Amino acid sequence: MYSPKLLELREAFRRAFVVGMANQSSFKINEVDGDLFSAPKTHSLAHCVGADLAMAAGIAVKFKQVFGKVEELRSQKVTSGGVAILKEDERYIYYLVTKAQSYGKPTYESLQASLEQMREHMRKNNVQSLAIPRIGCGIDGLEWDKVSALLKQVFECEKLEIVVYNFVPPPPPSQ
Repeated sequence: MYSPKLLELREAFRRAFVVGMANQSSFKINEVDGDLFSAPKTHSLAHCVGADLAMAAGIAVKFKQVFGKVEELRSQKVTSGGVAILKEDERYIYYLVTKAQSYGKPTYESLQASLEQMREHMRKNNVQSLAIPRIGCGIDGLEWDKVSALLKQVFECEKLEIVVYNFVPPPPPSQ
């Protein structure tokens, strides 16, 4: 593969080139209250997982129930800092592998690496709409203000809309 220095130079060149074309970027990030799984089917989805793909807690449980195909994901042999991908109809389901084990904790660096891998796949496949939870927050413990800034840094030059779904539990049944 390429050396880290060459990758760093390539990314610096890309950023410099894209800055000159900033008016062509249409990056947007919006937060809404609601259920991520009610996002339009035109939106790809993403969430964080461990490389073991146990998906036994948090929103990962629902991803496992809804999309399954855990063996297909495992066969991709993705390690921390990468992304496992499922295709569902005309959208992609991104599993951001941000830690080695599901019981571990991610770092901002591993999240950034996973986001950059996802960005490259999104570019190649013309993905322009993404729905996510507050990735890395919740039980993973990252801070939303830092994660939000990271999303802006990674995707600022992209033609992309990210919708962040803030889960609001339904009210308890009236008695």
